[in-house]
Amino acid sequence: MKIADLGDVALHYREDGDPDGPPVVFSNPLGCDLRVWDAVVELLPPGLRAIRYDMRGHGLSSCPPGPYAMGVLVRDAERLLEFLGVRDCVFVGLSIGGMIAQGLAVKRLDLVRAMVLSNTAAKIGTAAIWQDRMAMVCAGGIEALAEGTMDRWFSRPFRQSPDCALWRNMLTRQPVEGYLGCCAAISGTDFYTPTASLTLPTLAIAGSEDGSTPPDLVRETAALIKGAHFHLIRGAGHLPCVEKPGDYADVLTAFLKEIGHVAD
Repeated sequence: MKIADLGDVALHYREDGDPDGPPVVFSNPLGCDLRVWDAVVELLPPGLRAIRYDMRGHGLSSCPPGPYAMGVLVRDAERLLEFLGVRDCVFVGLSIGGMIAQGLAVKRLDLVRAMVLSNTAAKIGTAAIWQDRMAMVCAGGIEALAEGTMDRWFSRPFRQSPDCALWRNMLTRQPVEGYLGCCAAISGTDFYTPTASLTLPTLAIAGSEDGSTPPDLVRETAALIKGAHFHLIRGAGHLPCVEKPGDYADVLTAFLKEIGHVAD
């Protein structure tokens, strides 16, 4: 386990693969830590430098007082990459992680040469939806919305498997302050205009059973970016990297080869 002390926040991160290889950076969804990428990272081609981190208020990272702004989360990713000496990475972001990817690409194209927008959008939900969710958590903790979250995160067969309990536990054990802080960040974010200015290589991934960011919403965001590709993973919900890691690794690897990030 490694920690990057960035002053106002300390971010837990992990590196796998070749420390001198082309970097691929993974950013997590709300309510998760970097373990959501475990199975995908294991299936990637050799020679890559795979970097994962817990955003502020999640996992083993520190939890500064909220609410957070999306600009702060983007700045955290920016400072982590500078701390690690990373340039020209492929940034893979899922849900809120995909919003961070968009913000970072707009701000620092020297750090990001391509991005994967997974189960995300330029704008997710409405302020009222997020206020309702935050009120539920304030009243009953994250446990109060755990069942509904599992319905959105996973397909029915996965929800009926023993493995689902692991991800429910991950969700409910996140710091409440961090969860609420990141809800506020999503609530206040509308990236339609800045994302539409991007032209870097982009792959958008959706899950056919996703109840949080449905395929049409992901496709709409992909359409904002000139030349972006869209890929649908069937039989998966909001976390296809968990439900279908083989499919996810295959489409990610194909994209990395297509843009020359790894040898074909």
